[in-house]
Amino acid sequence: MHIKTSLPTLALATALFIGGPLFAQHDHAERAAKPQAAPAAGKLLKVTEKDEAWAAKVRQAYPLDVCVASDEKLGAMGKSPEYIYRVKGQPDRLVIFCCDGCEEDFLKEPAKYLAKLDAAAKNKGPAGKSGGVKREHNHE
Repeated sequence: MHIKTSLPTLALATALFIGGPLFAQHDHAERAAKPQAAPAAGKLLKVTEKDEAWAAKVRQAYPLDVCVASDEKLGAMGKSPEYIYRVKGQPDRLVIFCCDGCEEDFLKEPAKYLAKLDAAAKNKGPAGKSGGVKREHNHE
């Protein structure tokens, strides 16, 4: 075997063997440092007269009789505030709270509370399965 002709090949193979993982680590660290796209932030909007017909229909199929944020009985503290949770590109959602103030808790973890609504709708039966808490929204 010719050592002179094998030496460059051996050196290249050694460099790739040692350097390959270092390059891969650098690439992985670089990708991890890039911020991931945050999920779309939603808005809570009070139900207005314009939305009242939709809200009345959705209210009939609303799966909870307690506040989505505090689990307090709806109506126990007076009129329960009703909101539309709106995320661009997604259907509107009706969200009902026991009192003013619970919307702040909701906005901290909306996915948690929307999952609670979805689970309640699923457990409610055929009326809940219709997706009655949603509506398409094409504005904004």
